[in-house]
Amino acid sequence: MASITFTDCSSPATARLLPFTRSTTTATFRRNNKSFVFLRRLVGPLSISTTSLRTVSVGSSPTTQSPPINASLGSETGAKVIDGKMVAKKIREEISAEVSRMKDEIGVVPGLAVILVGDRKDSATYVRNKKKACESAGINSYEANLSEDSTEQEVLKFISDFNDDPSVHGILVQLPLPSHMNEQNILNAVSIEKDVDGFHPLNIGCLAMRGREPLFVPCTPKGCIELLHRYGVEIKGKRAVVIGRSNIVGMPAALLLQREDATVSIVHSRTKNPEEITRQADIIISAVGQPNMVRENWIKPGAVIIDVGINPVEDANSPRGYRLVGDVCYEEACKVASAVTPVPGGVGPMTIAMLLANTLTSAKRLHNFQ
Repeated sequence: MASITFTDCSSPATARLLPFTRSTTTATFRRNNKSFVFLRRLVGPLSISTTSLRTVSVGSSPTTQSPPINASLGSETGAKVIDGKMVAKKIREEISAEVSRMKDEIGVVPGLAVILVGDRKDSATYVRNKKKACESAGINSYEANLSEDSTEQEVLKFISDFNDDPSVHGILVQLPLPSHMNEQNILNAVSIEKDVDGFHPLNIGCLAMRGREPLFVPCTPKGCIELLHRYGVEIKGKRAVVIGRSNIVGMPAALLLQREDATVSIVHSRTKNPEEITRQADIIISAVGQPNMVRENWIKPGAVIIDVGINPVEDANSPRGYRLVGDVCYEEACKVASAVTPVPGGVGPMTIAMLLANTLTSAKRLHNFQ
């Protein structure tokens, strides 16, 4: 068997959302002779007409959902495409309607604060997409931009300020952080009541324990399960394999599948015969960051595949010189699986939709709004 290298994927694709024009207020703070830009976007709710909505739960955080998409999984023409962009758009519309109702009834608008340290282009892109998603859903967006050489204490001060700000209901620290910062200390500083990323150890601990409910579930694995729900994929009693065991995706995805009464195996860098184990799965969630690693002979006929990986590969025909592919060889998977997510356009848009859902849940909880 060929040698396989696993690197758990922690940077899923992000949604490509249409821009909306909103008013923007910018303030510059100075601490220790350094400047920090604080951006506040004041967002008005969108007018969305919705009917026959019902509330369901993914993990412990409710989202408003329509009945499952009528999708015939598997056909003679190949696998059903699980369209994350379409589902995420619908979820954002549902969230927008709830945000508008909350503002009308109690005068409260949910607020999400994002802390970005450094000038990584991919991180800046993720933050920009999250900001656009907030605008489209009517959620207030707050951003703190710090330079690469900022100190850990400066980041912690912004977290403390957002923890104490009643207009902020969710706090997200964009990862990765610069190498001189202790990621664990910074993530632990976020108030558990505002931990919309779901990374606080108490939230993860409650997710792992039977009979306990976390306040928030990490957004990417939550989005994976929501896609399965929205496409009417039965999880209970099924065999599921999660490829990758990162704290951000693999581990919480496995815990969520267990909560749905699946029988779960985790394939990782020390697993012997990963193909054989994966081939037993009715449901596969892959999040390792290895392009096209999962081939046709890894897949059980009729399996459902959720591909979290997003990997650039060289492509001379692309204007950018590369294209994005998942962990799963999409063309081969379509021949065997009953349903599969594309890359891009699958899990990525769902991650941001779940972030908005968690922010709405936080605002509702803090203001006791039903």
